[in-house]
Amino acid sequence: MEPFLGQLGFGLTLGLATVGSALGIGAAGRAAAGAWAKEAKAGKPLNFSYIILTGMPLSQTIYAFVLMLIALKALAYDPVKLAANAGALLGIGLATGLAELVSAWMQGLIGAAACRALSEGEGKGLAFMIIAMGIVETVGLFGFVFMLMMMP
Repeated sequence: MEPFLGQLGFGLTLGLATVGSALGIGAAGRAAAGAWAKEAKAGKPLNFSYIILTGMPLSQTIYAFVLMLIALKALAYDPVKLAANAGALLGIGLATGLAELVSAWMQGLIGAAACRALSEGEGKGLAFMIIAMGIVETVGLFGFVFMLMMMP
């Protein structure tokens, strides 16, 4: 049972992060589609910046994948180490997964608001919006780095 809990931590890391990325990309993507429809109706060229805003929540999945690969390489195939550290690995996996989920989701919500703001503001302020998304990205990055430092 103990090795299972450690392995579950690996799955939670990546699984929760991918859910967060999907939620964030979905939120930003819906807003981008609405902004593109508005631009198309007005006969304007479609703004590529919305793609950037929509794709940003994907990075949290990459952070979780890297952490999972490091953990798997070090512990997953050593049953003794895996059993001895099962609780820690479960906690690290859950904490990392939740940090990445919430960071990616919130980043997508900021991206959605940014798409609307760019659409209504005639494309002004993209740098500020990317900075705002970068701040919440930092939360996901901290979650990855801090949990990586806790690896047994």
